[in-house]
Amino acid sequence: MKLIAWNCNMAFRKKAQYIQAFNPDIAVISECENPEKLKFSDDTKLPSDILWYGANLNKGIGVFSFGDYKFQLLECHNQAFKNILPIAVTGGKIDFTLFAIWANNPTDKDGAYVTQIWKAINYYEDLIKETKTILIGDFNSNAIWDKPRREGNHTTVVNKLAEKNIFSTYHKYFNQIQGKEEHPTWYLYRHENKPYHLDYCFASNDFIEVLESVEVGSYKDWTLYSDHKPLIIKFNI
Repeated sequence: MKLIAWNCNMAFRKKAQYIQAFNPDIAVISECENPEKLKFSDDTKLPSDILWYGANLNKGIGVFSFGDYKFQLLECHNQAFKNILPIAVTGGKIDFTLFAIWANNPTDKDGAYVTQIWKAINYYEDLIKETKTILIGDFNSNAIWDKPRREGNHTTVVNKLAEKNIFSTYHKYFNQIQGKEEHPTWYLYRHENKPYHLDYCFASNDFIEVLESVEVGSYKDWTLYSDHKPLIIKFNI
């Protein structure tokens, strides 16, 4: 099972073929337009299922299946967290709970980015299980920006997930330390000298045990299309 997380920087309809070249089973695309605006080119494979959410028809979060997997947004979705979507994934080789994430809620005075994730993982405490759970997307967060006295910084999110044996696939695969990542997923203003790691796939330990590969797109290959690079994760399922 291959998953891709990518903030496409809008206009996914013009860029979908570059993601499809990797043959993902599931793609979580931040800053994606509403499906009614998704007019794919003739040489682009059409997704078999789409789940989209957003207040702006040009800029929401889209979850795409290119195989047997089907999506259902769970009724417990709390719109206060906007683009953090609890989704039942069924129909493929394994059923699981997917949290599709684009941490971006400027209306929340407590914090627009990682604070959203902190609130969500506490709200969905009972839904986030020690098995068959994946959280993936643009977290807009890194340990380098931790404010030690602030509840809900990046490190506390990582630690709370670890309590349920849920870990970052990238950090497990490359044996990396949070805040010291060697593979950036975002370049501020697309400048090569301003790299950061903001995109993640956290998976429960049953997925970690069958983790086959993790890849981050290169600056050279992807900067023309977005300030973010895709995070590509493959599980041996």
